[in-house]
Formats: sequence, C-alpha cells, structure tokens
Amino acid sequence: MTDRRLTAGEAFAAALPGGRWSQDDAVVDAHRLDRSGWHPPGRPLGVAFARTVDDVRAVLREAVARGVPVTVRGAGTGLAGGAAAPDGAVILDLAGMNRIRELSVADAVAVVEPGVITDDLDRAARAVGLTYSPDPASSAISTVGGNIATNAGGLRCAKYGVTRESVLGLDVVLADGELVSTGRRTVKGVAGYDLTGLFVGSEGTLGVVVGATLRLRPAPRRTVTLAAFFDSFGAAVDAVTEIMATGIVVAMAELLDGPTMRAVDAATGSDLATSGQAFLLVQTDGAGAGDEADAVEAVLRGRARAVRRSADTTDPAAAELLAARRAALPALERIGRVLIEDIAVPRSRLARAAARIAEIGADTGVQIFTIAHAADGNLHPIIVVDRTGGAGGPAGETDEIPAEAWKAADLIFQTALDLGGTVTGEHGIGALKRRWLGAELGTTNHSLQQRLRRLFDPTGILSPGRGL
Repeated sequence: MTDRRLTAGEAFAAALPGGRWSQDDAVVDAHRLDRSGWHPPGRPLGVAFARTVDDVRAVLREAVARGVPVTVRGAGTGLAGGAAAPDGAVILDLAGMNRIRELSVADAVAVVEPGVITDDLDRAARAVGLTYSPDPASSAISTVGGNIATNAGGLRCAKYGVTRESVLGLDVVLADGELVSTGRRTVKGVAGYDLTGLFVGSEGTLGVVVGATLRLRPAPRRTVTLAAFFDSFGAAVDAVTEIMATGIVVAMAELLDGPTMRAVDAATGSDLATSGQAFLLVQTDGAGAGDEADAVEAVLRGRARAVRRSADTTDPAAAELLAARRAALPALERIGRVLIEDIAVPRSRLARAAARIAEIGADTGVQIFTIAHAADGNLHPIIVVDRTGGAGGPAGETDEIPAEAWKAADLIFQTALDLGGTVTGEHGIGALKRRWLGAELGTTNHSLQQRLRRLFDPTGILSPGRGL
C-alpha cells in the first residue's frame, strides 16, 4: 500500500531498489522523447529503470494508487510519439531487461526479455543456424519489446510477415500490477481467445510486455541481392508488380525515391542518384534464391536503367546496398526535423499513392521524401520541416510543427483511406495519428476498442493520449 505521506517521486523511489529511480533533469531529458520528432508539453515526473518483472509490477501498483500516468520505453526508436512522455508521467524504461533467457534449436523458439536489441537476437539465432525474421530498419537499435508494442514490420515482411507472426506467447504486467501469461510455446494453438495477438500492436495501452516467446526460422542458406535504378518511382513500382505476378515471394523489395537517394548520397558519400530517379533493392533467399534471382533480374533488366547483382550478404557490394537503404532515415534527419508517416495501400495501388504524395508535396510546398516496402504496399512519406518549426499544430499536440506540414499529413492519410488502405502499416498510432484513427475504424469499431482498453486499464494510467 502506498504511503500518502510521501510525495509521488519519493513513493516511486521507495518502491524500487536503489539506483532505479531518477528525477534528475538530465536523466529525464535523455529519456522523455522518442524518434518521432514530437515534443509533448510539460515535464515527466521521473524515470523508473526496470531490471526485473517485480520492478515493473511495483511501478504500476504505485502508479495506479496515485493516478500517475506511465509511458513505457524501450530504445526510444518509435516514430509515432508513443514513447514521448507527457507532463507528470513516469517513464518506465525497460532497456535494462535485456536477457535472452533461452534459445532452443529443437523447438526453434527464443524466450527473451523486452529490452533485447532486435539484431542481437538475430545474431544469437544465426549462431545456431536459425534467424529471427522481423527486420525493422531500426533493428540495430530497436528492442524486441518495442517491436511487439507496435507490431513492427520492416524490410523482410513481404516473405516472413510482421512481428505478430513471430510471437507465440507473452508475459504481461497489467495496469494493476498483476502478471499474466498468454499464448504458448507451440506454433499451433487455439485454446481460448488470442490474447497474445491482442497485446501485439497495442502500444502499451493494455499492459506492459515483460517477456516473450518468439518463433525462430531456419537461417537462409543463400541470399541474393539485386539493386535496380529507374527513371521514375512509378516505373519501379511497375517492376515490383511484374515480379510479384511471377509467383516469386521476394524476401525484400525496398524502394527509395530520387530525393531520398540524393539525401543518402549527401550523408554517406554514395552515388545512388547518378544512376536514376528511383532505387529498388530486392533480395531472394533460401534454397531457390539463385533461380528466383534469375527471374527477378530478367524482369528488372527489361524495365530498369541499370541493375547490380551480389551473390550473398557477405559480399561487400551487397552490404553497401543494404547500408544505403538503412541510412535513409538518418540521412533525412540531417536535413531537418522529420515526421515519418506510415501508410499502406493495396499493392496494385502503390503507384497511385506515390504519385498523389508527390502532388501533395508540390501543392503544399512541403518537402516529402518517400520510402516504400514495395512488396506489401507500405509507404513511408517522410515530411521534413525546418528544425525551428512554426505555428499551427493541432491543439493539445504541439505548436512547433508548421500548419502546412499538418495539412500535407492530412492529405496523405486521406489518400491512404481513399485507396482502401490504412493510416499506419507498422509504426502504430502513438500520439500523432489519433485524430485520423476514427476515420479508418468507424464509430462502432472505435467505441468497441475503447471499451476493451478500459477493461484492461480502468484507471487509464497506461500510455494516456496514445493509441486509441
């Protein structure tokens, strides 16, 4: 039971072992924002550094007793404002819960804590002939828990699916501090409701993930990388459409537009933009990677200005091409403040979406750079604004983002819905997309989901102002 004689800060300090609570300004400032570029008003209460499940339970129990909001944080790589802590919130930092507790070759599963870095898990799996398939562009720095919270996608989703397809079971601390386990260790299982699937992508609004049982897959014996350069983004999309029509399921089909290529060149010293106005990176993998790459290359050579091919991911040329794709966001962050949108449309409408995004940029005068996971119709139109910001942001969000940037975002999201798509393919709703969610879900669906949230968190302490 909480001691009402203590201040909130003193109470959280008393609930945790020494050194796991801080209200130091520098510490709070280092943990209060994520990668979305959004700055919530006010100031968080402090940072709780969880090292154990008991730490998480203690923080949530104290938060419920005092009505203090909790923002859960992994590596802070979120792109929708979900880990940007509001005024008076406790930042629950899970980065220190970073142990791989088990890696079973026989069952092809890993049991991990939420702070494990995505690439670290994949490296550990590959050391025993397996792989962890989810591959967000931030995999070198993002955590498994954060990936689960947003149902992160990434570069290999076209073949292996998003994070949900690799999560078999979860350990979750509910808002009142109760620990529950969902799912199982088996690939199959339909006993009861799919609570595991419900927690995946819930953005910390239903509970705090403190452990995960994850599906691993055999590491591909071979990977072939192809890079193609086109005269236009639309021409590259047409090539992807033709590739998919052959029945080949590529492991990766990443597409960068001309402005993004030039930004990468400026940041890394590469020369992508000298070869065309769109850059398509394709990978095939597995036992049939060579034959599939031959078929893909035939399509590309019939449509592209230039094509490069590398035999495997250990080839320096292949590593350089992959690095260029992963360098896209850091390159744009050098230019200004980035607002990373995340729409998805049916693959057959990808070219129409990209053309409309270009029109929106021209009409609003806003710089928009477009990256796409082309094989699954997921577009990232990245708005870049001056770091000094401007006026006109929606009330209660921020007044630092220029009005024309919000207008461009409005039009981008409307484009996605008009084309039968979604306002977020993999980054989540967070804080920045809540005002567009109702338009996608509809009144009845939205209300049902809000009631479900209140069932799990009746006092509303978990990630308030995020998600629904």
